[in-house]
Amino acid sequence: MNGSTNGQINGHRGHGIEVMVVGAGPSGLVLSLLLAQKGVKVVVLDAASALDAQPRATHYAAPAVDELRRAGVLDEILSLGFVPNGVAWRKLDGTLLAAMTPESVPEENRVVCLPLDKMSKIVYAHLEKEKSAEVKWGHKVMGIGQDEERAWVKVETKEGTRTLYADYIVGCDGGNSQIRRSLFGDMAFPGRTWNEQIVATNVFSSPYFHTPSLNYNLTSTYYDMSKFNWLDSNFIVDPEHWYMVAKIQTDGLLRITYGDIPGLSREEYVKRQPMKFKQILPGHPEPSEYRLTNISPYKVHQRCAEKLRVGRFLLAADAAHLCNPFGGLGLTGGLADVGNLYDCLLGIHLGKASPEILDKYDQVRRQKYHEVIDVVSSQNLRLLLEDPDTSEKVAGFVDICRKANEDKELSRKMQLFSNDIKYDFTQHYDESFSITTEFHSEPKDGMKVSHRSVVL
Repeated sequence: MNGSTNGQINGHRGHGIEVMVVGAGPSGLVLSLLLAQKGVKVVVLDAASALDAQPRATHYAAPAVDELRRAGVLDEILSLGFVPNGVAWRKLDGTLLAAMTPESVPEENRVVCLPLDKMSKIVYAHLEKEKSAEVKWGHKVMGIGQDEERAWVKVETKEGTRTLYADYIVGCDGGNSQIRRSLFGDMAFPGRTWNEQIVATNVFSSPYFHTPSLNYNLTSTYYDMSKFNWLDSNFIVDPEHWYMVAKIQTDGLLRITYGDIPGLSREEYVKRQPMKFKQILPGHPEPSEYRLTNISPYKVHQRCAEKLRVGRFLLAADAAHLCNPFGGLGLTGGLADVGNLYDCLLGIHLGKASPEILDKYDQVRRQKYHEVIDVVSSQNLRLLLEDPDTSEKVAGFVDICRKANEDKELSRKMQLFSNDIKYDFTQHYDESFSITTEFHSEPKDGMKVSHRSVVL
């Protein structure tokens, strides 16, 4: 696997690095686009044959919005998406407990909503225009390796098995990441699984009926909520019937995610869905009053890899950590990861940072997960499980929200809490790191690979 290597010291800056990103999901695509826009050579590998068409996550908080703006795609995302008009917490009967609206938040920092399938198409279209980027579909990672000079992956393709090389390889390949499994083992993903059973749905309301096309991989719903005068995002607090309902598209598509009894089969959860909607949704709708487009029962996790850097391999987004979906910190945290990793890799590429900045990336991003993402997302879910009539937690939360409604600065701080997961890695740039080493390797398969790395 290792070819002969010749090294030559080059005393000039900006010789560059080559990066491989495994996973053409939203985080992998954004990282690749950011790097390619600066002339970094990027190759993206994905086992699939095309972009994921599922809507999945939808809400981008301020740190994610910042990265989308840096990538030059925010305006297009806003043209297809929208800025939600607020978030509310309610009792099962619809009684308002607390609400927050975005007026106190600067427009450039407000939450943006657009399903990931549409966001990924926008980013991918930009990436295709970058000369230094290439996306290889149908490339399934089967194994990995590295030495002091480079890293590589063995991939399975229609044409057979290949070995591909890069200076750094980033695993953005999701919660079941093959890169993470190859580094630490199949079962090594420290954390916990919630006992609570989640069922996520996407639903159309009756004005948007089309020919039914039910997909049991995710859930979305069209149901006419306008007559209830609810805000765009709503969390229902109830020990048994807790749920979230949020508008996720401008055409009225809803994401309704609710809890159900654990231990049933997929078919049983699907069968129970009409009963659950009639129990929990305002208006107690019959199936004829909405169109279910997707449904997905799943378990949620709070997990973080033991390391986000192992030599020349790096982890980001869901490949690095997982959290429950209440509050949108999984998507926002993933984009914050790749924004930070972009700054680190660009610093190395430009000769402004040593590879040791990647150890700082590992340290900071795990710290942000354990101190902010895990804590806040867990609090968000636990709050929904409380009895709103007797819980001191609910009473305390309602009280601080009421104070925020009277104090614009407090409201702004509460709504921008996700900025706590941000970090500026350019503060670790050092202009003295300007000497690069170039290696030319001749792998056994005859494919010549140029390797470049910073020498301290």
